[in-house]
Amino acid sequence: MMNHALKSLSGFLLILSLGASSAKAQTGATYTKYVNTFIGTAPLTDPKILGYELPKGWRSWAGLTFPGSSLPNAMVQLSPITEYGSGAGYEYEDSIIYGFTHTNKGHWNLCNIPLLPLSQPGEKFGSRFSHKKESAAPGFYQVYLDDYNVDVRLTSTLRCGYHQYEYKNNSDRQILFDLAKANNHVSNWSIEQVGNNVLQGYQQTGEKIFFYATLNTPVAKLEKTAEGQRNGFAIVHIADGANTPVELKIGLSFVSVENAKQNLETEIGNKSFADIRNEATSKWETLLSTIQVTGGTDKQKQMFYSCLYRSFLWPALRSDVNGQYTDAKKNVVKADFNYYTEPSLWDTYRNKDVLLGLISPGVTLDVIKSMKDVGEKTGFIPTFFHGDHGASSIVGAYLRGIDNFDVKRTYELLLRNANVEGGARPYIKEYIEKGFISDPDVANPHVETKAKAGVSKTLEYSYDDYSLAQLAKKLGDTANYRILMARSKNYKNMFDPSIRFMRGKLADGSWIQHFNPQYPYYEYMYREANAWQVSFFAPHDMKGLINLYGGKKNFESKLDSLFTVPWNPSYIARNVETMIGQYCHGNQPDHEAPFAYYFIDKPEKSQKILDYILNHLYGIGDDGLALCGMDDAGEMSAWYILSAAGLYTFSATDPEYLVTVPQFDEVKWHTSSGKLITITKQGKSRNLTGIKVNGKTNKGYFVSHDLFKNGGNITVVTK
Repeated sequence: MMNHALKSLSGFLLILSLGASSAKAQTGATYTKYVNTFIGTAPLTDPKILGYELPKGWRSWAGLTFPGSSLPNAMVQLSPITEYGSGAGYEYEDSIIYGFTHTNKGHWNLCNIPLLPLSQPGEKFGSRFSHKKESAAPGFYQVYLDDYNVDVRLTSTLRCGYHQYEYKNNSDRQILFDLAKANNHVSNWSIEQVGNNVLQGYQQTGEKIFFYATLNTPVAKLEKTAEGQRNGFAIVHIADGANTPVELKIGLSFVSVENAKQNLETEIGNKSFADIRNEATSKWETLLSTIQVTGGTDKQKQMFYSCLYRSFLWPALRSDVNGQYTDAKKNVVKADFNYYTEPSLWDTYRNKDVLLGLISPGVTLDVIKSMKDVGEKTGFIPTFFHGDHGASSIVGAYLRGIDNFDVKRTYELLLRNANVEGGARPYIKEYIEKGFISDPDVANPHVETKAKAGVSKTLEYSYDDYSLAQLAKKLGDTANYRILMARSKNYKNMFDPSIRFMRGKLADGSWIQHFNPQYPYYEYMYREANAWQVSFFAPHDMKGLINLYGGKKNFESKLDSLFTVPWNPSYIARNVETMIGQYCHGNQPDHEAPFAYYFIDKPEKSQKILDYILNHLYGIGDDGLALCGMDDAGEMSAWYILSAAGLYTFSATDPEYLVTVPQFDEVKWHTSSGKLITITKQGKSRNLTGIKVNGKTNKGYFVSHDLFKNGGNITVVTK
C-alpha cells in the first residue's frame, strides 16, 4: 500500500511538473497559446454529421493530422506514432505509442525513422500512455510512457529533431531505432555507431532518408537484429552513469549522412533543448501574429489559430543547409533556393496555396522554383492526384506579385501540361479534340468503378485552361490566350440542360444513361464526388454557369436543393462525408458551392451556410478534437481561415477576394509588404448588405489584391 501511495504521489507530482514546465515555456506566448495541435487527431463517428453509419471496423478519413513538433514547412515533423499505416500515424483513441517518427503529412505515407526510449522492454515494443500526461504546442510535444517510466519531450528545427528522455530508472536505459517500420514499405535500412556517442544510417522507402544522431551520454552497445530486413530493428544501450535526462539530437537529409551531420551542426550545434524550443515558439508566434483577431469566442480563436498553424506544415522542405537536394531524376544537385515537396495541388490550389503566398511569399517562390525544377527533369510541371492545378497555383502567385522566377520557361512547361498527351493531363488529346472527356457505359456502376472521371477532368481542365490563359495574356501570347479561353468554356459540354446536372458522356457525345446524381464515385464520371457536388464548379465563369441553369432564379432553386435534398445513408464512399443535404464539406470538390449565392445577389444565404460550417463542422466530437473531413495538407484549415477572416479565394487564380462576414469584430492582417489591412464588421447581424473599402462603397462583392500591396480598411456592413 505504501509503495502504491508513493507511486500515485510521484505520478501526481510529475503531472504538476510537466504542466509547470509547459506553462513556463509558453510564458509570453500570445498566439501559440490558442493552438491545439491535437485538433484533427480524434475520430469522426456521428452518422448525423458523416451522412452514413460507419461500417464495422472503419475509421472515418476525417482529420488525419499529427500533434508533434514542426516548424513552418519543415523537413522534420517529429510526432508520436500509435498505428502504422494510418493517415498521420497518430490516432487519439489509441492507448499505445510505438515510436516517434521524423516526417509526416497526413496521407498514409512518410512517418520515417521511428525512435522509442525503452527501459526493460520485454519482448514487445510500445508503451501505454495517457492524454492526462501528454501536452503539445507548436514546436513541442511531451508524453509520459507509462510502461517504461520515461518522460519524453520533443522539439525540432527545420531539418533536425531534438529528443529529451527522462528515465525514472537510470540503469538499463535503451533507445529503439525501429528502422524497418514507416508508413511506406521499407525496402532497406542500416545503422552504425561512430565513436563514443554518434549513430548514423538510413532508411529506404521509395527514397533514402539519411540520419546522423548524437547523444549526450556514451553508448555502451549497439545491438542490431536482422539489419536491412523487414522484421529487423536496432537497440542502442546507453551506458550507466549520470542521472540527467538523455538527450538525442538528430539531423535528417534526403541526400547523405554527411549532409545530415551538417544540418545538425548548423541548426542545433551546442544549443540546449530550451533554446531550440524557444526558437520554435518564436517562429510560430511571428507567423501566427500575421493575422490578429479581436472578438469572437475562445473556441473560435482556438480554431482560427489552430487552422492557421495547420495551414503551414506542407509543402515540406527537402534541401539541406548546403543547398543540395535529390531531384526528380534521383540525382544530387545544388541550387540557390530551398527545394520543397510538391504541393497537394488537387486540394490546396483552392485556398491554401494562396494563403501561403500571402504570408510566406518566399516559401511560395521557392515552391514554384521547385515545381519548375521537376518540370525541367520530367518535361511537365507536377500535378497532384487529379487536375492540372499547378497552373492556378503558379499563375495566381504570379498575378499577386510573386514573379522572381523564370516565368517564360515555366509558362512553356505549363503549356506542355495543357497540350501534350502522356504527361500531366490524362486524356488531353480527347479533351482537345472533342471538348470533353468521355466515360464508358457501365451497366451497374459502383463507388469503386474504374474509368476516366471524365466529368471532373473536363471541369477541372477548363479551369486550368482559364488559369493558364491569364498568364498567356500577361506575356502577350495572344494566340494561346484565345485558344485557352475558348477551351475554358468546355465545362459547358458536360451540362445536361434537361436535368440540370453535369453529366457523363460516351465517346460519341451521347449522355450516359445509367445516371444517378446522388451516387458518389471515386473515378467514374466524377472524382470522389457525385453529380450534385460538381455541378456548381465553374469558378472562372459563374455568369456562364448561371446562364446554363436558365438564369438566376433557376440557379437559386437548384442551389437550394444542393443543401436540402437528403443524403442517402446507404451511399458510402469513405471520404465523401459530412453532408449538408448533398453538399459535402468533408472533401474538396464542392468547396466553392457555399459561396455561389453571391453571384445571384443573395450573400445572406451563403453566410448562413458558411456560419453553420465554421461553427459546427470544425472542432467537433466528444473531445472537440475532430474535423469534418481530411485536412488534406491544410486545405480544410485554409478554407476555415479565409472564410472566418472574411476574404475567400473563390477563383484562386484571380488576384481578388470575395468578401464575407468575418467571425470576429475586427481582423488585422499584416501583409508581406509591411502594410496593414483592417477588416471590421459594422452591425450586429450576419447578413451582408454592403462593403466599404477605405470609406468608399465597393462595387460588387470582390476586393482587389491591391489591398495586400497598399494596405487599407474593409468595412463589412450588416443589417
